Amino acid sequence: MEAISGVFKTRQDAERAVKEARAAGIPAERITLLTPGTTDKIDKELQTVPVDTAEQVGMGKTFGAVLGGAAGLTGGSLLIALVPGVGPITAIGLLGAAILGAAGASIGASAGGKLEDSMSQGLPQDEIFVYEDALRKGRSVVIALSDDEASTALLRDLLKAEQAESIDAAREQWWIGLRSAEESHYSQSGRNFTTDEKFYRLGFEAALHARTRCKEFDQVSAEMDATLEDVQQQYPGANVEEPFTRGYQRGREHYQQLCDESKAA
Repeated sequence: MEAISGVFKTRQDAERAVKEARAAGIPAERITLLTPGTTDKIDKELQTVPVDTAEQVGMGKTFGAVLGGAAGLTGGSLLIALVPGVGPITAIGLLGAAILGAAGASIGASAGGKLEDSMSQGLPQDEIFVYEDALRKGRSVVIALSDDEASTALLRDLLKAEQAESIDAAREQWWIGLRSAEESHYSQSGRNFTTDEKFYRLGFEAALHARTRCKEFDQVSAEMDATLEDVQQQYPGANVEEPFTRGYQRGREHYQQLCDESKAA
């Protein structure tokens, strides 16, 4: 499975893209729309639907999520969730539930029981932080899973025709928004940010991977070391370890700050 994604300025544009994808034959369970929700709407739903508020390692109290009624847009259901570091989000269908679950939302039993294990194989967990940044900015995100070249080409062409911003472009905008502060912080160590930026950023992004960011450092240190080793193999002879490690630590601090700000709001 390959994830094909696009960022839209408005929900209406994103909804149109989903409708076009469905009309082109993309199965409902392989496409979702994520869009910023409203606290009032979530509060109303929580009054009538039981939620799971389990504890999550290293994160303290997690946020509940509920499965609402039929959304109509894709023939699936509407999921309403509070995502750590982001806030209230709505999503369409089981793919949306799987992505929000990977992002740290606690999915209620009514939704969680319906998630298929096979869907997790295609989840773009290394891109979820980019989706979250777009959602914090009030944008909507469409994600679809493809298992063949024809569907992949169709989805990419469709999203481009609907004026979606690519995930690569959204990722660059995310880093541009952080770069000045990170350069100032890194320069205090006496190192050259311009020289080390590539590896610092790789470490920063690695820390935001959905699989590891909600865990204590001793639980993810082995994975950090494995990722660092991969980068060192890609760039033999380069001074990778210190900027990567510093970037990884800053990425963890950045995510925790987002979560703290979200809880306070």
